Amino acid sequence: MNKPLLFIPFALFMVLVGVFFVQLGKNAEGDDPTKLESVLVGKPVPEFRLEDLAQAGKLYDQDIFKGEPLLLNVWATWCPTCYAEHTYLNELAANGVKIIGLNYKDDRVKAIGWLNQLGNPYLISLFDGNGMLGLDLGVYGAPETFLIDANGVIRYRHVGDVNDRNWNDKLGPMYEQMLAEAKG
Repeated sequence: MNKPLLFIPFALFMVLVGVFFVQLGKNAEGDDPTKLESVLVGKPVPEFRLEDLAQAGKLYDQDIFKGEPLLLNVWATWCPTCYAEHTYLNELAANGVKIIGLNYKDDRVKAIGWLNQLGNPYLISLFDGNGMLGLDLGVYGAPETFLIDANGVIRYRHVGDVNDRNWNDKLGPMYEQMLAEAKG
């Protein structure tokens, strides 16, 4: 057999690997890996009934997302990036940003201890132990943050940590716009 013919399968394999590698770095928006398309953008938060993280038996539903713009932050104690963003979320909350937490597929006792130790930026902390609301939201993992308007409609989905850069560049201006819209 001709030796150059042996390299054709290898060359085809390398081309295929290159195509996959390029596509892994892209999404529907192009180059921003923190922006994943969500079929829920422009739609209300899915219906749910979840317990409060700290007060088992106290139930909330999707109506908690109506009345004022806010963030829904999906987090867990097993998530190192959540730990990294937590200080910044505390700063945002101290500056008046309304945040609801969704504790995702986590241990309730560990999560309560985390908030007691690191501070609690959340107006309400929902406990999604089985991950069903996260599944309905299309969550891939933690952290993810959703911007939700005063009507309970999801306006934007951010994958990854919330930090000074992405807050100032994208999330903060969108939040301020939602506040202005809510005031009329």
